[in-house]
Amino acid sequence: MSTFTAILSNPIEYLKGVGPQRGELLRKELNIHTFGDLLQYFPFRYVDKTKFDLIRDVSGFDDYVQLRGRIVHMEVIGENRGKRLVATLKDETGTIDLVWFQGWQWMQKSVQLNSGYTVYGKVSTFNGAIQIAHPEMDLITEVTATGKQFLEPVYYTTEKLKARGLTAKAIGKLTKNLLEQLSPLEIKENIPADILQQYRLMPRALAHYKIHWPLSEEEARQAQRRLKFEELFIAQIRICRLKIRRQKLSHGYIFGAVGEHFNNFYNNHLPFDLTGAQKRVLKEIRQDTMHGRQMNRLLQGDVGSGKTMVALLTALLAIDNGFQACLMAPTEILSQQHFKGISELLADMPVNVALLTGSVKGKARKQVLQGVKEGGIQLLVGTHALLEKEVEFQNLGMAIIDEQHRFGVAQRARLWEKNNIPPHVLVMTATPIPRTLAMTIYGDLDVSVIDEMPPGRKPITTVHRTEFQRPQVMDFIKEEIKKGRQAYIVYPLIEDSEKLDYENLMKGYEEVKAFFPEPQYYISMVHGRQPAEQRETNMKRFVSGDTQIMVATTVIEVGVNVPNASVMVIESTERFGLSQLHQLRGRVGRGAEQSFCILMTGNKVSKDSKERINVMVQTNNGFIISEKDMELRGPGDIEGTRQSGVLDFKLADILADKPILDAARNSAEKLLQQDVDLILPENQGLRDFLAAQRSKTVWSKIS
Repeated sequence: MSTFTAILSNPIEYLKGVGPQRGELLRKELNIHTFGDLLQYFPFRYVDKTKFDLIRDVSGFDDYVQLRGRIVHMEVIGENRGKRLVATLKDETGTIDLVWFQGWQWMQKSVQLNSGYTVYGKVSTFNGAIQIAHPEMDLITEVTATGKQFLEPVYYTTEKLKARGLTAKAIGKLTKNLLEQLSPLEIKENIPADILQQYRLMPRALAHYKIHWPLSEEEARQAQRRLKFEELFIAQIRICRLKIRRQKLSHGYIFGAVGEHFNNFYNNHLPFDLTGAQKRVLKEIRQDTMHGRQMNRLLQGDVGSGKTMVALLTALLAIDNGFQACLMAPTEILSQQHFKGISELLADMPVNVALLTGSVKGKARKQVLQGVKEGGIQLLVGTHALLEKEVEFQNLGMAIIDEQHRFGVAQRARLWEKNNIPPHVLVMTATPIPRTLAMTIYGDLDVSVIDEMPPGRKPITTVHRTEFQRPQVMDFIKEEIKKGRQAYIVYPLIEDSEKLDYENLMKGYEEVKAFFPEPQYYISMVHGRQPAEQRETNMKRFVSGDTQIMVATTVIEVGVNVPNASVMVIESTERFGLSQLHQLRGRVGRGAEQSFCILMTGNKVSKDSKERINVMVQTNNGFIISEKDMELRGPGDIEGTRQSGVLDFKLADILADKPILDAARNSAEKLLQQDVDLILPENQGLRDFLAAQRSKTVWSKIS
């Protein structure tokens, strides 16, 4: 074990000033378990205490100031709870009041009249006079007489830690203790020298010293730049290695022919011409399946862009080459819709399609399992019931997964075991992920994008309406229902306010019933607290047109296809993220009629919500929306990224640091093209670092 891990893997309680109780708190509150974790707990800003301000230059608008002077007066003023200690600080240019509301008794005892102090704090005004509340105070000694020689780091802390004396300042002190114990040799370099030189990056050890105790803002920036590059570079090395190894080592079935089923369907049964984007994606899939390597492709396409058609043609390609295919969707209703749609498209063709979900039971289930095992069923559609041990394929060659982020890594791996060589995998998602993010998270998958809509699709008209306009909105829905259409009314359901949201949904339902009385109108209600069967029944009644209105929480977000629904009303729009709003809007606009999405909010809307609503009103393009969503919320909130574990960066932000990300990716790809196993002597530091990390975490396939 290198000295890097030897000292830095010491438990945190062994650091001077910590001990067992504080150690336990640091573990729980900040996830700091070892010396190394503390070293990697970086400050989020710095305070410049290298120079002093003069009292006469202080205005009420200054943020923080550092002053030097004598305490010339002290008194306690106010009554009962309003009691406070006021002290006057004087320098050669004037005086200023220092105020304490809490802990003033203690300050009264400890502040010495007529003594010299350095004072640091935030300036505020009270009754027209300038003051500093609860400043940091240090008696002037030889050490504090001049300003500090470095910028003071500020660390995040929590109330529980503060109660134990672990303030931001105290954490800084612990870090200083640690850095004084370490020799630079103990922080081993993990980036090859030529890359350091190319991008003028600080050595790793120096960066760790300078990020905690920089002499200037420029030093802090250079240290951050180096450590951000390191985070992104290491992540890219891991992802690119997975991809290269998969391409080199993974065996896949060869689909040598485009055969009779594919050609027959393409020439005689396609309901509409494919778009250029669909043709391009099919060509990419065709290329992937010809070379004897396993395909792992992510297919991104906006709601309604025709991903299912690509999936079906891909399945036919497998069937033409003597293999079976399966299509797995996250919910029963979505599986049923895929099954129904595909069965209709293949009605005049000799392809045997079956459905397998949790509700296929008894004799029917036995028949499906037997047909799959004997090869009579060529295309199996279903939910994660397909992953069960009892589902045995005769020869599975293509697995298609819809709505990728609903399935965990382990679940997908179970599909690979369904044949001697893993089947080809096509993963589809209607959550458009910005390119930067896709390459960072799904870097080991090949990414295809369908970026054009089938002809004849009318863009959905999106408008913003407030509470004042509710009666007009309800009248508009009545008009649409008169034309024979259906409408959704969706309420938010956020985990931390579930009870309240549930009450709002019920109140909303009653309100809708008042506007749309039976028997003229029928309403389905769908929410997460209903038993699954009741939910399915209510959903089916709406799908089959027995009810004209569906009142629901966001359970309808993924994949319900009702071409007759032309209105989507989203209640409390301000509580949804952009991607979620876009997904919900995609539930309408599936038929030939003009569709509408109405974003309802209260009469007052915050600046952020206004911005989200404007984006929705202006564009139907999911990729523009996802870029904007990432700007507004940050990459870690985009669906699918949380499970991936790739974005747990301490410093790097893949949006703000895009230039660093691009440089890190280019360097990683170039290095691995020459030395994928990191055998060359110049890559030894990187190899050792990855090995040490691997012993700490299990890096399963991210895709």
